[in-house]
Amino acid sequence: MKRHQLAAQLYTVRNLCQSPEDIRRTLQAIQAMGYAAVEIAGIPMGDPSQMNGMVQDTGLSVCAVHGGLDAIFENPSATIQILEAFSSKFLVYAYPKGFDLTRAEDVHRLVKKLAIAGKTYHEAGIQLCYHHHSLEFVRLGQSTVLDHLISTIDPQHLAIELDTYWVQHGGGTPDRWCQKLAGRLPILHLKDYGNIGGTPTMMEIGNGNLDWDRILPAAEEVGCHWFVVEQDTCPGNPLDSLKASFDFLAPRFPKD
Repeated sequence: MKRHQLAAQLYTVRNLCQSPEDIRRTLQAIQAMGYAAVEIAGIPMGDPSQMNGMVQDTGLSVCAVHGGLDAIFENPSATIQILEAFSSKFLVYAYPKGFDLTRAEDVHRLVKKLAIAGKTYHEAGIQLCYHHHSLEFVRLGQSTVLDHLISTIDPQHLAIELDTYWVQHGGGTPDRWCQKLAGRLPILHLKDYGNIGGTPTMMEIGNGNLDWDRILPAAEEVGCHWFVVEQDTCPGNPLDSLKASFDFLAPRFPKD
């Protein structure tokens, strides 16, 4: 693991990115912390080429893009153009909109759509990734929905953007899931899992209860390329949370 593999998910700072000027200031702050890249999600993107120029002007790069949920399936040509504008090869489907994962027929319908879309993006040189939450850990027969996705879809057509918090929230073990996803884990979302008053709580890396000395090596061992810090909700300024997570991770990600 090297420092250039550490990225920040912009969904974390979405409330600080309401205008181009806000976005530029926020990107500069993220770069100053030491992050090498960002993942695009949850902010007003505008023209992708201009947005990518803004990112590059701050010395960052775009490691992945969360695409429009409908557009990923219904308008792949436009989605491919967005990925090309960002010079990124990882496209993320972030939520199973319109699918009830407690129903086998909906899961099969989702599998079919992901497989078709993933093949289209693969042929364009783009890797489609599925970002899960805890709802994919519902049982489907003898395994979970997430197990079913990876067992029925060609790895070239669907990779997984594993999220450490949501694995734990769903009853899984993050390092074991990293091992299970050997060869199809290009991106790992890092967020810590804590507990406040009996309520599961997202926390800065190192402030929760996850075993990072097991998780990070497990991800590295299976070929994870991007380690992306995300915190959906923060106790204060999200930039402070991103900085606290970076400071914990930096000694584990030496500079090149």
